[in-house]
Amino acid sequence: SFAYFTIKDRLPQILTRVIDTLHRHKNEFFEEHGEKGVEAEKRAISFLSKLRNELQTDKPVTPLEDELPDAALWNQYLDYQRNLSNGNGEPSWFQSPWLYVECYMYRRIHAALAHNPPIDNFDVFKEGKAQNFFESQEAGIALCTYFQELLKNIKDLDERQLQGELFKLLQVSLWGNKCDLSFSAGEGRSQKSNPLQSLENMMPYILVNDMEKLWSLLVNAKKRNTEKNNVRVDIILDNAGFELICDLVLADFLLLSKLADEVHFHGKSIPWYVSDTTKNDFNWTLKQLQSANHMWMSRCGINWEGNLKKGVWVYHDHMFWTLPHDFSSMAEVAPDLYADLQKSNLLLFKGDLNYRKLTGDRKWEYSVPFHQALNKFHPAPLCSLRTLKSDTQVGLKPGQGEQIEALEPEWMINGKYGVVQFDAAL
Repeated sequence: SFAYFTIKDRLPQILTRVIDTLHRHKNEFFEEHGEKGVEAEKRAISFLSKLRNELQTDKPVTPLEDELPDAALWNQYLDYQRNLSNGNGEPSWFQSPWLYVECYMYRRIHAALAHNPPIDNFDVFKEGKAQNFFESQEAGIALCTYFQELLKNIKDLDERQLQGELFKLLQVSLWGNKCDLSFSAGEGRSQKSNPLQSLENMMPYILVNDMEKLWSLLVNAKKRNTEKNNVRVDIILDNAGFELICDLVLADFLLLSKLADEVHFHGKSIPWYVSDTTKNDFNWTLKQLQSANHMWMSRCGINWEGNLKKGVWVYHDHMFWTLPHDFSSMAEVAPDLYADLQKSNLLLFKGDLNYRKLTGDRKWEYSVPFHQALNKFHPAPLCSLRTLKSDTQVGLKPGQGEQIEALEPEWMINGKYGVVQFDAAL
């Protein structure tokens, strides 16, 4: 399965890159922290080399030995996996659910640094995320320019034109999800061309297209909206870099078109899946945009910083997003987060990992309804914007998946297809 190749080839490559990154920063650690920095780097590398060896030789997954706030939840989850195996030995790297061991690896990478002050705040993936941002600069400029031009006459757009613009920006946000560094084991995956030019050609690759449902939901929420009730949209973020810019443009459009009154972003509380957005990445991106030497790009950055200051944009991170649990256990494991999401009118889940956690990463029949695969996770109406990079997909028409598979065996993992898949949560 694709899971097998991921664990066998991709994850060791990612660990090797992390170790290499630490090696390359040795002088910097020495300059900043003296011998202590170099010692910490050595300890972190030794921890990660041991981890890589455990992975490659299919050793049992061991309990976390750190004191970080989520350690107890991780270790409980390991017990849960042990019970699932019905006494067939300890869960090991190749004999466990892919989602679990992949999340576990990133959590162990975090521990390698968190345990080794003074380099405990070093993000081993930061360089790759920054490189993706800079390499996608032209696409970012094209998108910011389009958006700023659109704003000049947004007040004059009729409902049909407004809907057209929303659909465009939803698609840009969907296909922005192709720029994923964990998928390419950290190799560059930047957006080089203007993303708006290819939307027409990409339409046939959207296998489930519920954009109309999103539009009706937002328009009806607006109509029902009284002074007291703000329409709130939550975006559960995926990658930093170009994809994040796409998401920010979409979020600002929702506000300025009056389809939403506030947008809440949810990022990761620790570096995750190579390119996932953390609070540092979010703030860094806004700073880069503000200081860009392109008028419209810097205008976007300044306005977006303003949205945060005014409180119409809110950034959250919750440790639940970096646990191995499916979202169906959120109400039990993180009731505070579940209750917060219930206040939303619409939840937009970006990307493949969120889709895997929404559907429990199971080998579903393609035609199983999305609502059923969510396994009672219905805090609010939700929509997944996802390009397919792993072999789980639900909610297709009977025969649709089989038909594509006959022509294109790799269709679920090559990032060529996407879904805009909605569930009304009723």
